[in-house]
Amino acid sequence: MDRETRLRRLGFRAWHRGTREADFMIGGFFDRYGNDWSDEELTWFETLIEEQDVDIMAWAIGTQEVPAQFAGVQMDLMRKLDFIDIPR
Repeated sequence: MDRETRLRRLGFRAWHRGTREADFMIGGFFDRYGNDWSDEELTWFETLIEEQDVDIMAWAIGTQEVPAQFAGVQMDLMRKLDFIDIPR
């Protein structure tokens, strides 16, 4: 699959999680950083979004320990939560 298709597919999956909170957290993270990711970082995100939303959100807000496979620079960026833009 070419990069553009891969990014569109990931963007859709990031923004259609099932809850508004997860959409803003996971979709917002993808929107902020996704276009600049390497293929390896895209693979990390593809693997991450296979996890349960409650787990991803808990790792991001620090209420659960981040599993080793997701620890690193990308999770550190996600944990900043500076990319969430909630419309009023």
